[in-house]
Amino acid sequence: MIDPQLAVEAWTDADPLNDRERRVLRLAGEGLAAADIAAQLHLSPGTVRNYLSEAIGKLGSGNRIEAYRLAHQKGWL
Repeated sequence: MIDPQLAVEAWTDADPLNDRERRVLRLAGEGLAAADIAAQLHLSPGTVRNYLSEAIGKLGSGNRIEAYRLAHQKGWL
């Protein structure tokens, strides 16, 4: 017999995003530009773009909006 909780966990995707990528992606999904996200999180715009690029790559998305939608759909945001 297999524990039902273990079976569910085996079928769910693990969240590949780190906390900073999640925060940046959440703000990008709200429509904020990289400069606005940078100001809000006290980062440089280049750092924000790097976090967005990492998140997009990890999720296999084409852009930040697709990445946001996928992460939101999976319950990672």
